[in-house]
Amino acid sequence: MAGQTLNPNLLLAVPLAPLLGAAIAGLLGTKFFGNLVGRKTSHTATILGVLVAFVLSAMTLMDVLDGASFNGTLYNWMTVGTLKMSVGFQIDALSAMMMCVVTFVSLMVHIYTIGYMKDDEGYNRFFAYISLFTFSMLMLVMANNFLQLFFGWEAVGLVSYLLIGFWYTRPTAIVANMKAFLVNRVGDFGFILGIGLLLAYAGSMDYQEVFAKREQLATLTLPGTDWMLLTVACICLFIGAMGKSAQFPLHVWLPDSMEGPTPISALIHAATMVTAGIFMVTRMSPLFELSDTALSFVLVIGSITALFMGFLGIIQNDIKRVVAYSTLSQLGYMTVALGSSAYSIAVFHLMTHAFFKALLFLGAGSVIIGMHHDQDIRNMGGLRKYMPITWITSLLGSLALIGTPFFSGFYSKDSIIEAVAETHIWGAGFANFAVLAGVFVTAFYSFRMYFLVFHGEERFGKAHGHDAHAAHHAPAKDAHAAKDAHGHDAHGHDDHGHDDEHEEEHHGLAPGQKPHESPFVVWFPLVMLAIPSVVIGYLTIGPMLFGKFFKGVIFVSEHHQAVEKLAEEYHGPLAMALHSLTSLPLALAFAGVASAYYCYMVNQRVPAWFYAKFRAVHTLLDNKYYLDKFNELVFAGGARALGNGLWNVGDKTLIDGLVVNGSAKVVAWFSALTRLAQTGYIYHYAFVMILGILGFLVYFLPFWHA
Repeated sequence: MAGQTLNPNLLLAVPLAPLLGAAIAGLLGTKFFGNLVGRKTSHTATILGVLVAFVLSAMTLMDVLDGASFNGTLYNWMTVGTLKMSVGFQIDALSAMMMCVVTFVSLMVHIYTIGYMKDDEGYNRFFAYISLFTFSMLMLVMANNFLQLFFGWEAVGLVSYLLIGFWYTRPTAIVANMKAFLVNRVGDFGFILGIGLLLAYAGSMDYQEVFAKREQLATLTLPGTDWMLLTVACICLFIGAMGKSAQFPLHVWLPDSMEGPTPISALIHAATMVTAGIFMVTRMSPLFELSDTALSFVLVIGSITALFMGFLGIIQNDIKRVVAYSTLSQLGYMTVALGSSAYSIAVFHLMTHAFFKALLFLGAGSVIIGMHHDQDIRNMGGLRKYMPITWITSLLGSLALIGTPFFSGFYSKDSIIEAVAETHIWGAGFANFAVLAGVFVTAFYSFRMYFLVFHGEERFGKAHGHDAHAAHHAPAKDAHAAKDAHGHDAHGHDDHGHDDEHEEEHHGLAPGQKPHESPFVVWFPLVMLAIPSVVIGYLTIGPMLFGKFFKGVIFVSEHHQAVEKLAEEYHGPLAMALHSLTSLPLALAFAGVASAYYCYMVNQRVPAWFYAKFRAVHTLLDNKYYLDKFNELVFAGGARALGNGLWNVGDKTLIDGLVVNGSAKVVAWFSALTRLAQTGYIYHYAFVMILGILGFLVYFLPFWHA
């Protein structure tokens, strides 16, 4: 099969199948066309669409492994001079792997949603959105040109806005989706500038045509400066990735996006939207490799995100927000790998992370269902015996996340740490410290959550919720309230939180109630995601990092040797795991777990002591480094001030005052003057005529000019 071209019609079916499902659920299953189809038809159509996409993606990956590929245009949208704007696919090892990950995780989320959203009024609308999200992401990863990449990029942003604000009657959801949308616009402004620069100087939007001119682009400088054009273009592209992949300081939208239902938390944070930036930088590796400045920028931003977002996970009490900050930290690890020129390791971690992070989010959702939609981990404890499947799958996900040997997260995370140690570009020293310190932090907050939720005393079903050591931090709420048979929660509110004056009222188990294991449609996806969370790293590290899987897809220049040095020391997945037993990362991970166990299972006075002694640090973390307030004061305040200034000076003073009213006043003044001469008396007009003739005579007399 080597050299064979893939069937473009089958490739086209991959994104179109979820789009068709989204159309059936979103148009026929909602008020748009009068609710023509019911819930069963809606979820069947969307799940079938994603299942077809997954099967075709898996077949495509098999063919790609046999040497097949595809790079071509399917549809010419517009031609302007020599510029062609088209829809086309580039299918190689990178895009085929991404297609499989996106469709598999999406399929699990679709199945899970049947159980999680069963009492929600917007059931069909939700299925339409998540299916449309899958279509958008597939268009992004399959693109062979910047125009289609940008289409997919903006489409996932738009659908994430709809999903985060799914419960649109809640003010917090509206604020969260608007925040996500605006922060992503900031990143997208940089992204489109980067695309514009490459288009202006390469004259094409096709990836391969731009890459073919990269050596020529590397000799150019940005007009009017001595900056390398390629450095500026790459940094602009990466600013787009900072918004989409939630890198510091454009990360502020992601924790707030927890306002959406749990299934979309898994979809946005695991395999789709947030990994788009990582995928894009990997795809652009031929350009980034020609600019060490851009790589340093990527490395430092990733290091800050990996370490400092992990710290925020330590003090969170909302189960979904702990996992959200974990996502931020792990995205930082992927970005550090990109900055180290270890692109293959970055996408390897992207893949392994997709499975165990989707598992952790869906596991958190299962716990929330069992707890009747109480999300505060301080009100849980001892759930292991009530929810055994959720417990064991969440434990496997947590072990993968902290990098336990033989689990999938270990192979990708340890490879990143080793690659950074072999990197010599500016910022590598700080990056090395950040990824190592992040190992301890990740293990601590992951198992803090695990112990508080599944072990220890049962803190649910009591009249008073929080234990003493944690009473300082108010719980966050999910909009999705526990319902009785009539679709109302324990307090009689409907699903969308309409009863705003009771917004702070506690949801959860009533005194004496016990949690319960979630239904089959909820725990089945957990089991299916737990399997790759354990084994996928062991099975794929060899070909993906040190084999020929990414040959001809990812470009690494000769003076960036990190992955090559790792390859020299690699002797198989078993040897790598055994070698790690004496390594620093494993010791740090074990120390993190042991610290969490001591603090939350043995001696709960320790967190209270830390809180008392380091109240200022806690306040800083609790306020998320005051970045939200900074954005509100500086950027939002600046935008408001600019808007007010433009209105007062530009609109009221210049346009209304000077142009509109001013011109009217000038006409009135001139009219008043001319009115003085229009008296109606003949002798006045005769006198003016005589004056005029006199003027002509004086002007034209010869002696005057002499």
